[in-house]
Amino acid sequence: MKKQSIMNLVRYHVEKNEEAFISEVAEIAREFDQSGDSAMATYLMELVSSANYYVPQSSYKNLHYLTKVDYTNTPLLLPEIIEEDILGITRAISEKSDLSKFLFYGAPGTGKTESAYQIARILGRDLLRVDFEQLIDSRLGETAKNVSILFDEINHLAFGKIIVLMDEIDALVLDRVNANDLREMGRVTSTFIKELDRLNENIIIIATTNLFTNFDKAIVRRFDATVSFDRYSNDDLIEIADSLLSSTLKKNANSRQDMRLFNKILNNLKTIPYPGDLKQIIKTSVAFSSEANEYDYLRKIYFALNDNKEIDIQRLSDEGYTTREIEILSRIPKSSVSRKLKEN
Repeated sequence: MKKQSIMNLVRYHVEKNEEAFISEVAEIAREFDQSGDSAMATYLMELVSSANYYVPQSSYKNLHYLTKVDYTNTPLLLPEIIEEDILGITRAISEKSDLSKFLFYGAPGTGKTESAYQIARILGRDLLRVDFEQLIDSRLGETAKNVSILFDEINHLAFGKIIVLMDEIDALVLDRVNANDLREMGRVTSTFIKELDRLNENIIIIATTNLFTNFDKAIVRRFDATVSFDRYSNDDLIEIADSLLSSTLKKNANSRQDMRLFNKILNNLKTIPYPGDLKQIIKTSVAFSSEANEYDYLRKIYFALNDNKEIDIQRLSDEGYTTREIEILSRIPKSSVSRKLKEN
């Protein structure tokens, strides 16, 4: 240990500068780790992580490329097969296994980011999100430098209390800003891989991407585990949609539940949207529904999920809708619906 490090520790302790004290301990721990004494490095960081030296929330404002995420305590609805993976990751982190870097991939709206929130919620940890908008710079070489600064910030965190979220990491490693400069793209990717390799193995990283197939395999190999969120069956989507609708209607006294019609709307779709889109459609439809019609939200959901701008009574009948259900969706009285169908 350097004399300067000892002096800094004493000074920060006297000044009661907890943030600087932890940063100095983290730097000392990193030096031990690089010299081969990982046991001492882990011991030092566990001491400050479990003690009252945890960096207070207000200190996060001093970070350049990390911001704290205020997540909710609302449980996340996932298919059982994906939920098992998320709970497995939670156990791995809790039990301090050798797994610390995780990559979630899949289409937008499948719950990748929300799952990171849930892991942080279950473990009672703060979630710090990488601000890629600040990190990526159009000037040659600056993004690679910023990546190094980012990882230096991460390595100085009290790792036992924090999870770092790299949401939509493809913004960095696919380098959309410098897509026409292959050399710059290569520099950024190489720097990211180098920094990921020297990252303290006790720091938990969760990255998400919608563009997994475009990833450099060298980057994918750096993650300890990858989780696909493209594993929803139609039954999964309908079950989740039912839960979303039920919870939304409980907050709206003017609307009445009709799951049979709602499920019929979903089953008649060629492709059911993922939960992220479903949630927004349901919330908006219920919120904008007429107070005078307790089933008006179903009409709005139908239009939001179908391309046709006008109601085709015959088509609805062919799809298995009853005259009552057609009345709800079309606002045409049942008697008129029956008469028009007989005419056809």
